[in-house]
Amino acid sequence: MAGSSGPRMTLPTQLVLRVLIDDPNREMYGLQLGEEAGLPSGTIHPILARLEKAGWLTSRWEEIDVHAEGRPRRRYYRLNPNSLATVRAALRRADPAFNALGRFRPGRAGGIA
Repeated sequence: MAGSSGPRMTLPTQLVLRVLIDDPNREMYGLQLGEEAGLPSGTIHPILARLEKAGWLTSRWEEIDVHAEGRPRRRYYRLNPNSLATVRAALRRADPAFNALGRFRPGRAGGIA
């Protein structure tokens, strides 16, 4: 739930934000984010919707010819540049146990820039 403190910082939310904060200017689509965060596809989209509603993410639909590409359009997400400091602070305040997770999941998003 979004409020003055932002969305709930569940472990899956932290995983998504840590993937995004690794390169704040990089756009990623939902499935790509889910794979990099190690989350199933049914988990990622509700998180992205909450983060976008809170103003922490921006999104855009790609402009492609779906018939020529042979796939549906992708929705690309990235951190809102105006929310970077807020996201970093929220991740620092989040459950300290998350930091230990990086030791068990090498190569997964773990650092706070």
